[in-house]
Parts: sequence; structure tokens; C-alpha cells
Amino acid sequence: MARPIDTIVPPAPHHTLRYRRILLKLSGEALCGVDGGFGIRPETLQLVASELAEVHRLGVQIGIVVGGGNIFRGLKGASAGMDRSQSDYMGMLATVINSLALQDALEKASVPTRVMTALEIRQVAEPYIRRRALRHLEKGYVVILAAGTGNPYFSTDTAAALRAMEIQAQALFKATKVEGIYERDPVKYGDARMYTKLSYDQFLAERIGVMDATAVTLCRENKMPIRVFKLSDRGNIMRVCQGEQLGTVVVEG
Repeated sequence: MARPIDTIVPPAPHHTLRYRRILLKLSGEALCGVDGGFGIRPETLQLVASELAEVHRLGVQIGIVVGGGNIFRGLKGASAGMDRSQSDYMGMLATVINSLALQDALEKASVPTRVMTALEIRQVAEPYIRRRALRHLEKGYVVILAAGTGNPYFSTDTAAALRAMEIQAQALFKATKVEGIYERDPVKYGDARMYTKLSYDQFLAERIGVMDATAVTLCRENKMPIRVFKLSDRGNIMRVCQGEQLGTVVVEG
């Protein structure tokens, strides 16, 4: 008989793990595939879910924050004349849609998953309660933290930094389209140099656009390492969890 989902025993931690609890930040565009665009590609969802399933089986406790830019971006709405708060709330709801889609894909990959939202939508997800989120992680669930911080004027990057601190993650993982953080745009400049290590202060001083300044400042004040790496390379999340020096790490100088 199948074990009831609420009594699933977490997998045994693997002795080679560098990180045993992470907060993974995914952009909404990451669910569109390598070409970006609008909406959600089921094939891309399946690929992301299958990779996360492998990491989960190693014993890594995974929290996830997903953006909503593939559906609606609050700043874009505000720049077009919408009320900023109203626009941001719409963006938060877009993250809930993405989170539910990712939950479905993870559960199809046999990964027990909970979606918790900063805005109460009890019919589809649990309200975010920090202690409950910690309990879910300890029981072996992947926890998707939706609707940002629940407040306008804060990005999902900032929400990811905040949730990383709250769930006591060992690192904030930022999965991007490129291999790491570069001195300048690698798409425009083929000779752009990638940093393997960067200090919080240098990140802020150079106004690097990979993550917003509020999120990085929050990580700096709480000594939360940020790992930036390419999402589309299969196995990268696992490699970083196991301690490989992929991409860029942002830490104290």
C-alpha cells in the first residue's frame, strides 16, 4: 500500500552535500524555456521538476520562490500608467499561477510539494506561516513560497532573500540564463569576464542587475551566501549542492 503523503519520510541526507537546505529563486521566464517569452511551457516545467526531484532524492531540503514575469510584471504595468500597488498585486497573483504549475509538475515527478502564499488564497494554497514552512521542509516536502512578500514595491528577489533567512537556508540559489555574474553583459560583449567570487559591497557598488539591491543588502546584513549559476545546464543545481564551484558566489569580502 502506498504511504500517505503526510507521513512521507524524508530521504536520508547524502554525505557529499555542501548545502542541505536551500532557497532556489527561479524567474517566471525560466518556465518559458530558453527562448523566454510569455506563458508556461509544459516541457520546460517537466525538465525543471525532474532535476529538482533528483536533488530532493539526495536529501536536500528545497524552498522555491518563482517570479511572475512570464505572465505579468508589476513594474511594467506601473510604467504603462497603472497604479503601482495594484500592478504589484497582479504580479503576485502571477507568481501563484507559476507556483501551482510547478507544484503539479513536481508531484507528477513523485516529489511531495506544498505551495504557501503570502496572500491568502486558501482554496488553492496554504497561507505562509514560517513555522509551518519549516515543518514541511523537515518532513521532506518541497515548499514553494508564492506571492512575493505579500506587499507591493518589493521584488520576488527580495522575497527570495527574506524567505531564505526565514527558513534558515544555507544559501540563496539564483538560477539564471547565463553561467554566472559578468563584469558586463556577455550577450553584447563576447569577451566579458565572469566573476567566480564577488563581495556584497562590490555587487552593490557596480549595480549588477542580476538581483536587486534590496535583496543583496538583506543577504549582506544576514551573511546569506548567494550562488548564481545557469539553470538550463542539466544537473547544475545538484552540482552546486554538492559543492562544485559553478557560476558565481556572492559572500562577504
